[in-house]
Amino acid sequence: MSTILGLDLGKFKSLACTYDTETTAARFTTAPTDPPGLRALLQAERPALVVFETCTVAGWVADLCAELGLPYAVANPMHEAWSWRKVRRKTDRDDALKLARMAALGELPTVPMPSRAAREYRALVKYRDRLVGRRTAAQNRIRALCQRHGALLPSGHRAWTKAGLALIATLARPLAGCGPEDLWRGELALELRELGSLTGLVEEAEGRLDALGAADERVRLLRTIPGVGPRTAEVIVAHLGDATRFRTAREVSAYAGLVPRQFQSGEMDRRGRITRRGPALLRKALVEAAWLMQRYNGWAARTLARISKGQRTRRKQALVAVARKLLVRCWGMLKHGTAWDEHLAAAG
Repeated sequence: MSTILGLDLGKFKSLACTYDTETTAARFTTAPTDPPGLRALLQAERPALVVFETCTVAGWVADLCAELGLPYAVANPMHEAWSWRKVRRKTDRDDALKLARMAALGELPTVPMPSRAAREYRALVKYRDRLVGRRTAAQNRIRALCQRHGALLPSGHRAWTKAGLALIATLARPLAGCGPEDLWRGELALELRELGSLTGLVEEAEGRLDALGAADERVRLLRTIPGVGPRTAEVIVAHLGDATRFRTAREVSAYAGLVPRQFQSGEMDRRGRITRRGPALLRKALVEAAWLMQRYNGWAARTLARISKGQRTRRKQALVAVARKLLVRCWGMLKHGTAWDEHLAAAG
C-alpha cells in the first residue's frame, strides 16, 4: 500500500491528509505546526511521499522530512495548476486533499528546496535589501520634515554625507527641550537617531555579505563582469543557487519572470508584458545592473542601443531585455565556471 501525506501548513495548526493511492481513500488529522508535533505525525504515518506548499515554515519541514528519511515534494502555489479560481468552497481539508491527489496523478507543480545554508544566505541578502529600503524611507522622512519647515537640504546623496548630516544635526534638538512650536526639531533628532542605527545595520549586514562573497567562487566569477558589483552578484548567486538545475536559457529567464506573457487562441498569438513571476529582488537587481552597465560594459551599451534603436520610448523595454540577457550570461558563467568574455557574450 502506498500513501501520500498532504500537509496544509498553518501558523499554529496544520491539517494532514493521508491519501491511499490504491483505494483513493483519505483520512484527515491535525498536528501543531512545530518540529515536535510534525515529527510525531510523520513518524506515526511514515508515508511514501510528503507534499506541502512553499511558505514560511517550508524550509524546516523539508529538513525534518530529510532527517526522517521521507521523500517530499514542495508545491508551487503560484502555478496555474494550483489556481483556486471559480470554486465554491476552499478549506484546509480541500488544500491538503488537492496536494495529495495532484501528487498521486503526477501533476503537482513543484519547486526545488534549497539547502539550509543556501536559504540562510538568500535570507540575509533579502534582509540587507529591506534594511536599505528602511534607510531610504528614513532619509525621505527627514527631507520632507525639513522642507515642511523651510529648511532645504542639499540635493541627492550630498545630504547624507558627513557634512550634510552635520548640517541637519544643527537643526535638531532633544525632544524634551523643544517648545510647542519647535517639536519638529525633536522629531528630527529622533529620525536622525533611527537613520544612524539603520546605517550601522546596513554596514554590518554588508560586511558579513562581503566576507561570504570573498569566499564564494560563484560571486567572484560574476564580479568579472564589468558593471556588476558585489550586491548584484550575491543576489544572482543567492537566487539561482545550483545553475545546473536550469536546462535552457528560457527556463532561467522564466524563473526570474523576465519572459513575456503569451495569449494564444486559434489564429491569434499575442505577446504581452513580462510575467513578473519569481523573485522580485532578482529582477530589480538585474534591471539596476543593466542601467549602470551601459557606462562600464561595451556589450551592454551596444545591446541597449541595438534594441532601443535610439528611441527614448523603447528604452525601458530595452533595459528589461538587457537584464534578461545579462541573467542568461550569468547562468552560463555559473554553469560552466567561466569568467566574463565580451566576445562570447556578444556571440550568444
